[in-house]
Amino acid sequence: MSLDPTVTNADHYRVIFENDQVRVLDYTDAPGDETTPHEHPDSVMYTLSSFKRRLMSGDFQMDVDLDADTVLWLPAQQHHAKNIGETPTHVIFVELKQAGAAPAPGVVEGVLGPQ
Repeated sequence: MSLDPTVTNADHYRVIFENDQVRVLDYTDAPGDETTPHEHPDSVMYTLSSFKRRLMSGDFQMDVDLDADTVLWLPAQQHHAKNIGETPTHVIFVELKQAGAAPAPGVVEGVLGPQ
């Protein structure tokens, strides 16, 4: 089964650019929306809106509250998430297509959410 977010959560993720080096995803959701498990390689995340969400992987979870126009590093990971705020989420992900950019299996402390 694919854990590509554009397959598992096609109603939230769409590819807006892709070449040999990167894939750029546009992500949107509404308050209360929840994604199914998916994975991201090493990525750069740019927030276009302010939002609050809960990231979950196995028994580990963390809440993030991010402002619009924030740029963060997202290490490779598997997770699912829920918009727990009162505003829609709008994010651009620039996924790197390099050797070693595959998600770490399972939960590794400190490897969930943006860094």
